[in-house]
Amino acid sequence: MTATPYSASGAMPKAGRGAADTGPRITAFETFATPLVGFVRLTTEDGAQGWGQVSTYNADITAQVFHRQVAPWALGRGIDALEEIVAEIPEREHKYPGTYLMRALAGLDTAAWDWRGKALGKPVAELLGGSAGEIRAYASSMRRDITPEAEAERMLRLRDAHGFDAFKVRVGAECGHDVDEWPGRTEAIVPAMRRAMGAGAALLVDGNSGFSPARAIEVGRMLEAEGYEHFEEPCRYWKLEETAEVARALDIDVAGGEQDWDLENWRRMIEMRAVDIVQPDILYLGGMTRSMQVARMGAEAGLPCTPHAANLSLVTLFTMHLMRALPLPGRYLEFSIEGPDYYPWQDELFVESPYDITDGRARVTDAPGWGVEIAPEWLSKSTYQKSEADA
Repeated sequence: MTATPYSASGAMPKAGRGAADTGPRITAFETFATPLVGFVRLTTEDGAQGWGQVSTYNADITAQVFHRQVAPWALGRGIDALEEIVAEIPEREHKYPGTYLMRALAGLDTAAWDWRGKALGKPVAELLGGSAGEIRAYASSMRRDITPEAEAERMLRLRDAHGFDAFKVRVGAECGHDVDEWPGRTEAIVPAMRRAMGAGAALLVDGNSGFSPARAIEVGRMLEAEGYEHFEEPCRYWKLEETAEVARALDIDVAGGEQDWDLENWRRMIEMRAVDIVQPDILYLGGMTRSMQVARMGAEAGLPCTPHAANLSLVTLFTMHLMRALPLPGRYLEFSIEGPDYYPWQDELFVESPYDITDGRARVTDAPGWGVEIAPEWLSKSTYQKSEADA
């Protein structure tokens, strides 16, 4: 485990304290990172701790951003000021807007929520206004390099083993400019899934920015004819007008927003009704606090929230807690079905996995905080960095 110290003194920015700075002071942040996963441990002056996570993928880079541009603004602050700190950091770092800052901010936010849950002896879902309990999950495929027949076969196995009754597959090609993963795959997989899973299954697809509006509408009509109920990110996500055009033209629910980290962009997306379902990713957006803001904006506009959660790091557990507290939750939790052959880095992250699907449902327990323990063996192999408050 490699250690790199950081300090909130010298050339580093110094956090200010405000009226909301009650509760124990935050005295240290530690990160444990690999290129794919990065965990954060927050410690307060009374020795209490909470665990969170920066976003997956390039997590080692995000950990550097965390210590340089997030930790200094939070060290020395009272834990009760979390919401104020989360709102303040993007303004303090206004010259560096973008996804990396939000991916790093998520580490602070999620660790603080775990701290709060442990301090009060309650699950985070309850702190957010919800409760422990079950959530219907859909089996979410991450693959396009798979034939329709093979995809249907593994979905049937998952249905029989875990009781899933909702399933999502991929259509088109990622940022594909109307080019399919291979010719005819979209036209083949859409009816193949319906035939295999039967009339009672809930079917969803993800376009991953693959289509022009015209092609997306064409695919959408095919989905409607086969009884699909969710068409995710049909067009280039950064072109909201394209997605809005598709949403207006189709009866099937159009979903999107997983890539969006800017709250102003979210307001615009919701106001123009570019989507029918909002899909923030808790770790891309900056944590639970900001994700609840987006969910509330969506609910006020009558748009349900089905967050993006595409792997089995902590992001899916965070999403489970969020969905138990949402003002207008979507119909199901995204649950990645990819195992060690596709995501080998997911293995052995936790002492005991929080991800058990029974009768097609995941469960938020009543354990305090996130209710999970990071595996010491994994931590020992990571790159370690620490930021501490001035004495």
